[in-house]
Amino acid sequence: MKETDVLDDYILQHIDPESDYLKALYRATHVKLLRPRMASGHLQGRMLKMFVEMIRPRQVLEIGTYSGYSALCLAEGLEEGAMLHTFEINDEQEDFTRPWLEGSPYADKIRFYIGDALQMVPQMDITFDLAFIDGNKRVYIDYYEMILPKLRAGGYIIADNTLWDGHVLEEPRSADAQTIGIKKFNDYVASDERVEKVILPLRDGLTIIRKKEEQKRK
Repeated sequence: MKETDVLDDYILQHIDPESDYLKALYRATHVKLLRPRMASGHLQGRMLKMFVEMIRPRQVLEIGTYSGYSALCLAEGLEEGAMLHTFEINDEQEDFTRPWLEGSPYADKIRFYIGDALQMVPQMDITFDLAFIDGNKRVYIDYYEMILPKLRAGGYIIADNTLWDGHVLEEPRSADAQTIGIKKFNDYVASDERVEKVILPLRDGLTIIRKKEEQKRK
């Protein structure tokens, strides 16, 4: 076993446990879905819940529901009356994901949409306090620019996979649109003075972005 694996095990033994429901969902994801690594997992899930408890948002946006694991963790941290709006563009995912969301203890805090968030979110009359981006890496900048006007001043965006297994350090092949998209997004956010930002080397990289009170570019 690698030293990093031992350290990962140590971390998981010293943080809050997953619920039995999340454990069952994680197992089902690995048995029934392609690319199960896309699911957030124990450590990131507990961190998402804690971020929600720290920020105390009333309206949360998630782009990229996949199996619903991260949605359940976000919803778990919500206060009474708060709502998570989670979008999944792949309609073939619905038969797996919807029963897990609707059968969870947090079903009343989750609204699940099938469709393209880039088209649907701008039509919503909602100001978000927190957004979690975990969708198509090719269009992360598009998600970001769509969200910012609908995010309250002082609100947060969390972008997943921003270290992309270390591929951000490599020169991507011309056909590798996902790595190109992530690298462009990272450069774009780094130079954006409308926000504060920090990258956490957790799992595959999490970028925490805070929208400044003053929105004018210098």
